[in-house]
Amino acid sequence: MNNLNIVELYKMSNEFGRTIDFEYDILPNGDVVNRITIDKKHLATPVAAHGGVLAALADSTLGVAALAESQKEGNLVSTVEFKINYLKPAFLGDVISGVSRVRKVGKKLIFVEADFVNQKDELIATASGTFNQYPFTKVFNL
Repeated sequence: MNNLNIVELYKMSNEFGRTIDFEYDILPNGDVVNRITIDKKHLATPVAAHGGVLAALADSTLGVAALAESQKEGNLVSTVEFKINYLKPAFLGDVISGVSRVRKVGKKLIFVEADFVNQKDELIATASGTFNQYPFTKVFNL
């Protein structure tokens, strides 16, 4: 299984990401950019997004960066833990972009950090997470 196929399989099977309207790109250097436009369905108040939307964006952004790294060895990843710091609200119509960077790769664990900005390039959140690597064949019997 080559690297592109694992990421493509993830993209095709991620129903949650499609439901919540995530879009992501893996950059040539391995960083991941994940985006969401805050719509009415994402709101917790008449004007501001629910924190869970941003937490889901953070987990996804961090996780895809870990996956982009782990796929080099034919592995998938699962979230062990992650932390998010909310610094500013995301409002209706905001386009939130997260950029994640793999900071440390171990035998089993991958540590990733990310920053999230709005369309004005204002920092609205930061996040970090640890991800467990495991063989692709544990999920997809190919």
